[in-house]
Amino acid sequence: MKMYKNDFPLLVFDTNLAYLDSGATSQKPQCVIDAVSEFYARKNSNIHRGIYKLSENATIEYEGVREKVKRFINAESSEEIVLTSGATESINLVAGSLSKYRPWSNEEEKRPLRVLLSVAEHHANIIPWQLNGCELKTVKYDSDFRLDIENYKSELSKGVDLVAINHVSNVLGTVNPIKEIVDLAHGAGARVLVDGAQAVPHLPVNVRELGADFYVFSGHKMCGPTGTGVLYAKMELLDSMEPIIGGGDMVERVGFDVSEWTGAPWKFEPGTPNIAGIIGLGRAIDYLYDIGFDEIRKKEVEIGKYALEKISRIDGLRLYGPDTMTDRVAVFSFAFDGIHAHDIASILDERNIAVRAGHHCCMPLHDGFINQPATVRASLYIYNEKNDIDRLADGLEEVKKILK
Repeated sequence: MKMYKNDFPLLVFDTNLAYLDSGATSQKPQCVIDAVSEFYARKNSNIHRGIYKLSENATIEYEGVREKVKRFINAESSEEIVLTSGATESINLVAGSLSKYRPWSNEEEKRPLRVLLSVAEHHANIIPWQLNGCELKTVKYDSDFRLDIENYKSELSKGVDLVAINHVSNVLGTVNPIKEIVDLAHGAGARVLVDGAQAVPHLPVNVRELGADFYVFSGHKMCGPTGTGVLYAKMELLDSMEPIIGGGDMVERVGFDVSEWTGAPWKFEPGTPNIAGIIGLGRAIDYLYDIGFDEIRKKEVEIGKYALEKISRIDGLRLYGPDTMTDRVAVFSFAFDGIHAHDIASILDERNIAVRAGHHCCMPLHDGFINQPATVRASLYIYNEKNDIDRLADGLEEVKKILK
């Protein structure tokens, strides 16, 4: 199986680094770095407004990324793709718009939007709904670290407008059964927003097959630049939704009494965007396509099985997440009783092993379900090899010797 580490300059520069924090952000391949640099060095211009060749070419390249994203997630139209700064902005955009008006509802009453979340949601899929006055309900995970479908059905039956749920948990690594979740929600009259930030780097995503009404993700977790992301939404929803951020380039006509928006998706994209970053996102999509998701998944399952075996052998370590790679990605959160996660990460860092420590922006999951103030997370990607896992396992044994 091919080694991909040499495609990533930081890992070539620091050959002794075991980078195990791809769940926070992936490393960037040289082709993505080159695409961003080339734009600023040779193509820099604003988009949509200029009638000179440099601006027109920049616009064509930028809008071409929308088409790449459409193919990447199998949307029906590129106009269903809103280009954003990341999953966080995408969720805020939906929450802000839907909290004012539910385009699929004929209700006249002004009541809070009822949103059903899992206990394993990232803060970015909790706080936007709170800020917009939504009424939140939660679904449990079972003892096998999988979504409790019976509990989900029960909560749906109590009346829900929207289900907002992760495709893959950034703590547990669990892959949720999104199609089943969507089908059940639609049967109960609810719409579904899927947080795919942890899914798109690892799994092929087909939004039409899943049936999701909204699907969001970030570019920086899938080899793209930071400050880039996507909101996919079905066209009838985008057409009905109102923008919540105003500015230039999202209007047909502006007056002091009233203004008229342009159509979707551009009415949700005011101001000058992260042009170079979005072009870099397009190159990241090309890079992942060149590898192929069959290859990505094959490599991840192989190294994930190896990691599960090595980590689970460590005496006293508690691992959170499914115990096979069948319905999970290679994200492993764990803890030692009596040792704080920050101390573990600090000792590993002295050995040039980069892991995450804390609640991973999933405080309700840690406070309630896991019942740990913090965990250590090792999240793997295509550039990781078995020697990275060996070093992690050896480092954890050293932690025990030092702190136990």
